[in-house]
Amino acid sequence: MIRFKLGKTCKYVLPYLLSFIISLPAISQITAPTTAPTSTSPTQTTQPAGNPRTTAPTNSRTNNTGTQQGNQTGNQPGKTTQQNTTQGNDSKTAADKGKATTGTDAATGENGDGTDQSKINKTATGALTPEQQAKEELRNKIFGYSIFADKNLNTIPDFTIATPRNYVVGPGDVLKIFYYNFAEASYELEVNRDGFISIQPRVGNVYVNGLTIDEIRKVLIDKFTKVGVPGLIGTAGQPARTKLMVTLGEVRTVKVLVTGEVINPGTYELSSLSSAFNALYLAGGPNEIGSFRDVRVVRNGKVVTHMDLYDFLMNGKKDGDIRVQDNDNIQVGYYIKRVEVTGLVKRPGIYELLPTEKLSDMINYAGGFDDQAYRGRIKIERITSMERKMYDVPEVEFKTFEMNTGDLVNVGTVLDRFENIVTIEGAVMRPDQYSLDNSPTLKQLISNAQGLREDAFTGRISVQRTRADLTIQNISVNYTDILNNSTPDLMLTRLDVVQIPSKFAMSEAAFISVQGEVNNPGITENEGKFPYTSDITLEDVLVLAGGFKESAYTTEVEVVRRKRNGVAGAANAQIAEIHKFNVNRDLSLNANQTNFPLLPFDQVIVRKSPNYVEQQSVFVEGEVLVPGAYSIINKNDKISDIIKRSGGVTELANPEGATLFRRSLRTNVSEPTNFEEVDAVEKSIKSGTITADVPSVKEESVGIQLSSILKNPGSFEDLIIQEGDIIRVPKRLETVQVIGQVLYPTTVKYGRGMAFTDYISQSGGFTTQSLRKSSYIKYPNGSVDRTRRFLFFNVYPKVQPGSEIYVPQRAAPALNTQQTISTATGLLGSIMTLVVTILAFRSIR
Repeated sequence: MIRFKLGKTCKYVLPYLLSFIISLPAISQITAPTTAPTSTSPTQTTQPAGNPRTTAPTNSRTNNTGTQQGNQTGNQPGKTTQQNTTQGNDSKTAADKGKATTGTDAATGENGDGTDQSKINKTATGALTPEQQAKEELRNKIFGYSIFADKNLNTIPDFTIATPRNYVVGPGDVLKIFYYNFAEASYELEVNRDGFISIQPRVGNVYVNGLTIDEIRKVLIDKFTKVGVPGLIGTAGQPARTKLMVTLGEVRTVKVLVTGEVINPGTYELSSLSSAFNALYLAGGPNEIGSFRDVRVVRNGKVVTHMDLYDFLMNGKKDGDIRVQDNDNIQVGYYIKRVEVTGLVKRPGIYELLPTEKLSDMINYAGGFDDQAYRGRIKIERITSMERKMYDVPEVEFKTFEMNTGDLVNVGTVLDRFENIVTIEGAVMRPDQYSLDNSPTLKQLISNAQGLREDAFTGRISVQRTRADLTIQNISVNYTDILNNSTPDLMLTRLDVVQIPSKFAMSEAAFISVQGEVNNPGITENEGKFPYTSDITLEDVLVLAGGFKESAYTTEVEVVRRKRNGVAGAANAQIAEIHKFNVNRDLSLNANQTNFPLLPFDQVIVRKSPNYVEQQSVFVEGEVLVPGAYSIINKNDKISDIIKRSGGVTELANPEGATLFRRSLRTNVSEPTNFEEVDAVEKSIKSGTITADVPSVKEESVGIQLSSILKNPGSFEDLIIQEGDIIRVPKRLETVQVIGQVLYPTTVKYGRGMAFTDYISQSGGFTTQSLRKSSYIKYPNGSVDRTRRFLFFNVYPKVQPGSEIYVPQRAAPALNTQQTISTATGLLGSIMTLVVTILAFRSIR
């Protein structure tokens, strides 16, 4: 019962609990602490973390600390009111501290709290919202904004300048007064709050508020003259003997209100030497909707001047920029007309225009056109009351075309083509591109190209003409007829390409080739071919080829000439003529053969002398008396001749193990021949220096019977040697190596009378895997002998010192007796089982 009641109660409580859980996020947002925007009133003092471009009073002696506090809460001055207040402090120390702070700020462009104005105006976009980033991008495009955002532009006036004579004095200024020459005295006086300076003890109070420096000087001359200072006024046409001068010591601080569409509107304290532009710079300049063309200075409720910032940005002038006074109001209104220019101008951006300015003025503000700009027509996109509209403004209307606010001007690029170009190529003195205006005809174009070359073929000049549909038309002209006035001159059009052929280009390049035993140092460049020239002779060509080599067969120099008038179609038609000459070593011919003229494509062949053979060498290594290289004396020199010349073999030599190594060049007819590599390999073979495996070298090891050769020189076994052969005579060995399928492969000492099987026994004997009938032996000279079979017996080869015995392995392992019986028993059992099964099956049926 209790459980039932509890369930019934939960039935009604559960919906309320779920509703409470769902509403928790909303409740948390309502109850979370919120930061209300700080609003300021005209009577409230605010102190933000950073105050752009606010400076303390400069050189102030008034009763304030000189620290001005500004508030920056956005760029909408109509919604936010900013008020800067000062804290009174009558102490001299606080005033001096304000002077020092002001000096630092004026020099560095920073605020009293160390905040860099440029960093405030150029806030990092990563810390801004998308709306703020868009606003900052818009400001950066506005012409003139960068000037006010740049801290390198120091607009604070220099306080060490000469005293301006039209400076208006007010409370807080310090005047330095002194007269000299006939009478001398000096005073440093501060203008008090009532506008008086006190000159004690004789003159007393003098009212100077609102007077200029020149006016004050005149007043003081009158005052000092009345109290008996002599010589201040000239008499009898003579200049005054006592000079009076009035200069500024320290200047006062004035408060200026900057309102309207500026970045940081508010009240700023400046030096009385500052101008309206200085105050505007401290306020960050006009914002994204502020006007650069009409900045007004309001004094005592009246507009005293208008400032056009473009005049300063474009020309460096500050017409309308006046020195500020206390309580001046610098007001920046909304822009009236602003347009944006993009494309190929020197300074794309957003520009503000006066109502009377035209498109040409906007182009001038943008720095003019870029070098690649299309000036013939400018596209302007305009926003009407309902939609967008496009204008194409020709160049003649730039000075009269009216611009509307919001217009987007786009300047395109010129076409990548020429409107008046013709080209001439080929056999002219100066092939190039020329202006169609100066070369309207073919004859004039050739003349401007400084005429034809001597090899020009004038019978058929080709002109490639581009039609209106961009297809190419070929026009052939006989220029000789044009020169003879039998054919009118050809008028050229834009993009014509004139091609004048050369006679050389239309003929085959003739040459003479020289092959064989000539020096020809440039063979790698000319490949034995020399340009044909008229009247060239055989002697001239041989000189060009570098003369004869020592191996040249000069008595049979051949000139092979093409047969140019052979019988066509005949099977035995002659295709070449051969002329033979006996040329002396000094390249002179006999009297009846001299100056033999050559024709194009003649082939000169200088063969190798049949009696000329270069020295050839073979090499002897090992156990001979004098090893080394030996030259071949006769073509039929044999091994015995070389061994005899080397002094014979030594007592430790093993003639049975002597070997002849023969190396030759391996050629592949299916691959091109690298002649440089072939020459290098042949030289290495001749010198016997090839030690590594070279793919193009074929090496053969010939087993020779040196003992038989030495006993019977000139016998069948005495081979004729070749160049590069290497005869190796090893030292006598007294061991025999046994390897392969023996129980203990080892090296056994050689003993006279020991047979093949004796060495096998000393290696442990054959194994069950030994293939005895295939055993073989390798002798020291490289020859091999195998085991032979006679009936059921193996006849093993004879063993010599230094031999290697090798016993191969059977292909399949042999079965022992037990394995053979087991295999036979299993096979027999399987057969009996099969027979019993068949008989039982038959009985069942």
